[in-house]
Amino acid sequence: MDKLVIEGGHPLEGSVQVCGSKNAVLPILCASLLTSEKVRITNAPKLSDVATMLKVLADLDCATERNADGSVEIRAPAKPECRAGWENVRKMRGSVTVMGPLLARTGRAEVSLPGGCVFGVRPIDLHLKGLQALGARIKVEHGFVIAEAPRGGLRGGEVYLQGPMGSTVLGTANVMMAATLAKGRTVIHGAACEPEVEDLGRVLVKMGAKISGLGSPRVEIEGVSELGGVEHAVIPDRIEAATYVIAGAMCGGRVRVEKCIPEHLAAVLDRLWEARVPFEAGADWIETQPYHPRDPARRPRATDVTTHPHPGFPTDVQAQWMALMTLADGISMINEMIYPDRYMHIAELARLGANVRRQGTMAIVQGTDRLSGAPVMASDLRASAALVLAGLVAEGTTEVHRVYHIDRGYERIEERLQNLGAVITRVDEKEPVEAN
Repeated sequence: MDKLVIEGGHPLEGSVQVCGSKNAVLPILCASLLTSEKVRITNAPKLSDVATMLKVLADLDCATERNADGSVEIRAPAKPECRAGWENVRKMRGSVTVMGPLLARTGRAEVSLPGGCVFGVRPIDLHLKGLQALGARIKVEHGFVIAEAPRGGLRGGEVYLQGPMGSTVLGTANVMMAATLAKGRTVIHGAACEPEVEDLGRVLVKMGAKISGLGSPRVEIEGVSELGGVEHAVIPDRIEAATYVIAGAMCGGRVRVEKCIPEHLAAVLDRLWEARVPFEAGADWIETQPYHPRDPARRPRATDVTTHPHPGFPTDVQAQWMALMTLADGISMINEMIYPDRYMHIAELARLGANVRRQGTMAIVQGTDRLSGAPVMASDLRASAALVLAGLVAEGTTEVHRVYHIDRGYERIEERLQNLGAVITRVDEKEPVEAN
């Protein structure tokens, strides 16, 4: 098992290009189950989650290939296998999005209850509610969700997909994909508006689906009899872009994040402006400007955030924002409204000298002008990123253990940070770290 060893206190400067979106590519890969023609996805990030999804598809008898140019090609058989087993599905929550296309294409889906990052209960009841609205019969047995279409196939219906914490992104994706091959019209009320859902919709339309309302809470799908192959470039990863922007903000350097879509990060950029972090943005780039984050007169200003579904502040940037706020001048409050238990990184940031206290769904951060390096343990994907960011500014050496989490969502993060001037190394846990 690997760990990241970081020597803090080195300025960052340079440019980094954003990879394709993890949260977009996973359901897009699942959309390949809706056709027996070839699906070619470009700008597909080289992540462990993508590798896991390709294994899930291979288990469903799909032919998969990762090309030298970084693209991924998938060709599903005329009748895919309908059972997605525990061994791969348990590794990530996104694998549940094979359910909708399998049900639509084969009339039956047997999918293990999914795994992924552990930061609270994330049920799939809205997924099942949506598929039941299309006529599916569903039961849960021995850790598997078993869904069957009625005789004659799925039929269009109307469903409301908002829960107590807002819209369900993966649930919207599952129902949308299933509805493309259902008979008649489906209307999804309370649909997720995230850019990743829009990107999936664009893929389905290219394949021949009839969808309107993408990017709005009301999505309408008119079912068709079949879909064809497609070639599609995945949108840039807005969470990765935000992470590198925050890295530049914490280190006070000129870091230019390229090949991103700034409008996807409007809420994050608004909070950076409020925090007095100097930056500029263009059509496809964001650049932090040089300043001295430890200068009492120039420290970031404590700035509150509340996570909300898009276009609100993303829950996937909450941990990274907390890392920035540990350096802020004053007290900031972070209110996690999507996953109220997504605070496992608080204890690890405290090991680096952060002063954070949890109160219900709220984290209260007292900024400090100094963090100090220490061994820390990553609990989930975005917590891993927050600990790396904190390690970049902490005095001394920080070791981030269990970095397999970060490999799920960041492609070669240590190499990309090295190119910006960070002193960071990936080390096998069995190998001793030599002192400089």
